[in-house]
Amino acid sequence: MADFVFLHGGGQGSWIWGETVAAISQQSGGSARCLALDVPGCGTKRGRDTGDMGLDAIIGELAADIAAAGFDQPLIVGHSQAGQILPRLELAMPGAFARHVYISCIAQANGHTIGDMMASQIEQDPKGSLARVFADPDCTARERFRVMFVNDMSRPEQELFLDKLEKDAWPPIAYSHAEWTYDHLAAVPCTYVLCLKDQVLTPHWQHIFAERFRCDEIVHIDAAHQVQNTRPHALAEVLLALASRESGAAE
Repeated sequence: MADFVFLHGGGQGSWIWGETVAAISQQSGGSARCLALDVPGCGTKRGRDTGDMGLDAIIGELAADIAAAGFDQPLIVGHSQAGQILPRLELAMPGAFARHVYISCIAQANGHTIGDMMASQIEQDPKGSLARVFADPDCTARERFRVMFVNDMSRPEQELFLDKLEKDAWPPIAYSHAEWTYDHLAAVPCTYVLCLKDQVLTPHWQHIFAERFRCDEIVHIDAAHQVQNTRPHALAEVLLALASRESGAAE
């Protein structure tokens, strides 16, 4: 039996994993178990006052959610901003996960906030998509998200997806915190799923982040940032193959 724990990225919630969980269920014949977590303020935890919440409190709450599921050595799968959380969950729950899977995840350099990271991306690629939407004072949040997240969706699909955004909010600490460590991941099996069409975290930056996470392998999927929504069956195939491999290695 394969067990998976999923964590969403910034401005999204557990709802983001619906298509991928359905694909995993179909491909596994219903044998895989999946838990989609919500960061406080997101998804099933919308509306929480998280203004005074520290990062340790977020980690503690998510660790309790995972423990309550009773999974045995699940794969923990994160997307985008979840890269802030998975390494700290490993410190809070050492050895609890068979493998970390980072899907187009950020890995901020120590001393850098998310704002610092994005500024570096824009500075190094001043003509890129990210620089273009942030430099335009008339660009609305919706149009910015269109460029960042849904460039491999049809126009009707884009509209449906964009309608779901701006309802989930991570705690403010996630945007001001600047202390990050990854050295402990050298002893943890880690896979990076690199999205080849991603315009917010380009393949160049994804390679850098994979190295920071000490990933022992990189898997490529021809998708933009929301691969779990646009290529759920391709992602499910990758995840189930990783779970099968880890299960075989444990026997």
